[in-house]
Amino acid sequence: MASLRQHDWYAARYFLCEAMAFANVVGQMFLMNRFFDGEFLSYGIEVIRYSERDQESRTDPMIRIFPRVTKCRFYKYGSSGNVEMHDALCVLPLNVINEKIFIFLWFWFIILSVLTGLVLVFRVVIAACPLVRVYLLNMRFRIVHLDNLHTVVRRGSIGDWFLVYMLGQNIDTMIFKEVLAEMAKRMTTEPKEAA
Repeated sequence: MASLRQHDWYAARYFLCEAMAFANVVGQMFLMNRFFDGEFLSYGIEVIRYSERDQESRTDPMIRIFPRVTKCRFYKYGSSGNVEMHDALCVLPLNVINEKIFIFLWFWFIILSVLTGLVLVFRVVIAACPLVRVYLLNMRFRIVHLDNLHTVVRRGSIGDWFLVYMLGQNIDTMIFKEVLAEMAKRMTTEPKEAA
């Protein structure tokens, strides 16, 4: 009980790391877009649209960004000793692999940014609404009495709730029930500290 309301900084750093993860994903997308001259952000959408277009009028966006064939010039010495230039078509097999890698990365970045954004919204809701914190503890640890959960959330701060939630994920449920019962008992017998 001596450390009650002293865990907010720990929770804030944890939430800050989640915000930095979101910023990292979005930043990676914009850096890739800059690397591809503004083609990366719409790359996956263009690939999806490509499959829906008529076959005669469609151009593959993957080939536009990663060409598979290009014109090459070869210089070699001819029979008279002069340098001769030969034009040829060169196949770029690495670009076939690159287009698949970057379409996977596009979808991966989109999925990560959406999921991380939802986690951030979820954290804001948790911080703003104590009833959601009680509901989360109740959903995760059904064996604990609801009165004890209300007491811990009402008397503690967001950092205390976060520490209790993490503790509950790492110890046995029966032990956690006893810990929360004792914590709630101490919180109700001791006078509430000023925030």
